[in-house]
Amino acid sequence: MIWNIEKPENNMDKILSYEKGSDDRKKLEQELKKIKKEPIEIPLIINGEEVRTDDVMNIRSPHDHNTILAKAHLAGEEELKEAIDAALNAHDQWANIDWYHRIGIFKNAATLLEGPKRYRNIAAIMMNQSKNTYEAEIDLAELVDFWNFNAYFTKQIYEGQPKQYHGETNRLDWRPLEGFVLAVPPFNFYSIGGNLPTAPAMVGNTTLWKPARSVTFANYEIMKVLELAGLPKGVINFVPFSSKHAEVVLKHPAFAGIHFTGSYETLTKIWQTIGHNIRKYKNFPRIIGETGGKDFIFMHHTADVEKTADRIIHGAFGYQGQKCSAASRAYIPQSKWEQVKTIIVDKAKELTQGPVEKLDNFLGAVIDEAAFRKIIEYIDEADQSNDYTILTGGGYDDSKGWFIEPTIVQTTNPNGKLMTEEIFGPVITIYVYADDQFEETLKLCDESTPFGLTGSIMSQDRYAIVKAESLLRYSAGNFYINDKPTGAVVGRQPFGGARNSGTNDKAGSYLNLLRWLSPRNIKETQVLPTDWD
Repeated sequence: MIWNIEKPENNMDKILSYEKGSDDRKKLEQELKKIKKEPIEIPLIINGEEVRTDDVMNIRSPHDHNTILAKAHLAGEEELKEAIDAALNAHDQWANIDWYHRIGIFKNAATLLEGPKRYRNIAAIMMNQSKNTYEAEIDLAELVDFWNFNAYFTKQIYEGQPKQYHGETNRLDWRPLEGFVLAVPPFNFYSIGGNLPTAPAMVGNTTLWKPARSVTFANYEIMKVLELAGLPKGVINFVPFSSKHAEVVLKHPAFAGIHFTGSYETLTKIWQTIGHNIRKYKNFPRIIGETGGKDFIFMHHTADVEKTADRIIHGAFGYQGQKCSAASRAYIPQSKWEQVKTIIVDKAKELTQGPVEKLDNFLGAVIDEAAFRKIIEYIDEADQSNDYTILTGGGYDDSKGWFIEPTIVQTTNPNGKLMTEEIFGPVITIYVYADDQFEETLKLCDESTPFGLTGSIMSQDRYAIVKAESLLRYSAGNFYINDKPTGAVVGRQPFGGARNSGTNDKAGSYLNLLRWLSPRNIKETQVLPTDWD
């Protein structure tokens, strides 16, 4: 059967604006009120069945931590063993149906998400992740893009076949991995929450999905969409669990791989566990992981001041700086610094912050108390050290939600903590360099952190751009010219970094899907010779 999939258009280009008085705004506000008034119970989903346990946690709204959105059940060792069995039992049938039947389910899910389930999921993102409407729309649209584009990439991969030769037929059997895959997404992107368990599943794998505990509510809404779209039992098993039970999964002989986004420290521990148990596995497990970044904006003296200032504000403070790609450090030439400083300080002071149900607020809260405490340690460091000057912001308040003001810091020490360590919050640190030290400062930018995720160069001098692109070749897996270092779009900017930022397996492209396949080559000879010579 021939089943054609046209290259999709990006849903990112179709986001809603929720203007005052619009039907879209009214429907969204109804869902926001419903979520606040009607907390839900979140069961485990194992082999398509709801499972409840004695271990239950509250899911709270970051900008109002007295608001409980849901009570979620957590899996223990027995439930995880059941989920593994369910995934393994579902594997043969799922792996062996024609690829277009698998893809059809995720195309259904994409249509549901951008249509009748849109407002519920936008509201869930806003309330559970404290994103404004624009950020929530982008997040949902990205998951729609992941499902539609991964369907298209899957078709492209399966069409990739070897050269034929007279007297023989050659085929590639695009097999999924043998075993089950563990998906561990982060708190900050709903889209990644949905992509990490589904990308392996689209090419025939079965998965265990461990959502980030703080956003189990928003991730559960994705799981409900997948079930409504016709996902068979056991293909994706929704099992939030405590890290103390991780070895039940990671030591299992049928563990085939992990799809991870999170901290460098966590991925390192997982990798060490896999390495320690390497002789127990049936196959060498695939490790696909994206971790953090210390992402930069580097300004050349020829760059436009207003555009650079705008990119700093949006790159640093979009979603409270809680993006692995958020601008966390900037290098500004001395000749342009006073102009840039005036603009960014003024713009930062104009940013509105508060509960995101008030749709005119630009910033919400950081995700939870642990994140709040970690971020304010860096602000306190800046406040107490002679290496730093806080230009604006620096305030924080946890009385109702985990609110931290957008904070701009200037430093005289380009190798200090605020310039080299990941902060993951609304804090950007700026180093001012002498105009004639452009190349030396590029090298400093490259060498001062262990990360290599994203970065950008702002310049109107093409030779300067070429120099930056060369010297910063390994400092960013996604490099932007005259833009902020955030905002990768599925199918257009495949995303990922190397060094301590991950395995660079490029989500949003066919390259990621290839990692979930183990191809078999089949050669059939038409006529064998009968004489040995």
